[in-house]
Amino acid sequence: MPPGSANAGNEARVHPSAVVGPQVVLGEGVEVGAFCLLDGRIKIGARTRLIGHVTILGDTELGEDNVLHPNVVIGDEPQDLAYTGGVRLVRIGSRNVFREGTTIHRASEHGKVTIVGDGNFFMQNSHAAHDCRIGNQAIIAGGALLAGWVEVGDRALVSGNCVVHQFTRIGRLAMLRGLSRTSRDVPPFCIMDLTHTLRGINVVGLRRVGFKSEQIRALRDAFTALFGQRQNLKLAVERLLSERPATPEVLEMVEFIRSSKRGVAFGPRNRGADEDSAEE
Repeated sequence: MPPGSANAGNEARVHPSAVVGPQVVLGEGVEVGAFCLLDGRIKIGARTRLIGHVTILGDTELGEDNVLHPNVVIGDEPQDLAYTGGVRLVRIGSRNVFREGTTIHRASEHGKVTIVGDGNFFMQNSHAAHDCRIGNQAIIAGGALLAGWVEVGDRALVSGNCVVHQFTRIGRLAMLRGLSRTSRDVPPFCIMDLTHTLRGINVVGLRRVGFKSEQIRALRDAFTALFGQRQNLKLAVERLLSERPATPEVLEMVEFIRSSKRGVAFGPRNRGADEDSAEE
């Protein structure tokens, strides 16, 4: 670290082989490991660890207690042919883990900021493209790819090697099974596999975070009413709300469906609804 830099005198530890630009601000207890490159208007919160071979570029801010494993790249230019090099942002919260080879890109020419919340776990070689919005405590598993403008709700699970089309939304506590793909919105609390095919309610995930049996039962009943057969989803929503009182969780699912712009994933075509949502 050059004498007199913005970081001089704090408790950050920087390996001699690391390259840290003059606009970088390191919080107390930050560790920058061997062969890291930090270049741009970068702010890194207290106790965040860059284990080694980490690259952070652009106008990027990370909160406290993050861990970045080797070959992570944060804040590089978007993979957008229209991008002309303007200032675009990455804002990352606290207590996130980025495993080997994860990439998080800055916003695009037509965007402003890529956002990652708190407590998320990005497994090896996962990717969040420009302008993504990742909530809190989500898991993006190995090889999963989120295209531009994707939104991922709190505690959602995007399993290994899934692909999510641009502008698609993944609801809170939803689960995408491995190797699945979607270009349609996945409602909260649901399990999806294959090509945007909903299989049932994420019972295991809901129980793990403390949902009660009656809450889960209401969601399973709503799922059957909405996705038990291929039908006009708008009419199915109206019928569901007219036939029974809706719990807050069911209302959350309904509002997500109503606000969809890309359309919502389908229920199973030939087999019964909710077939796979029991304990596995």
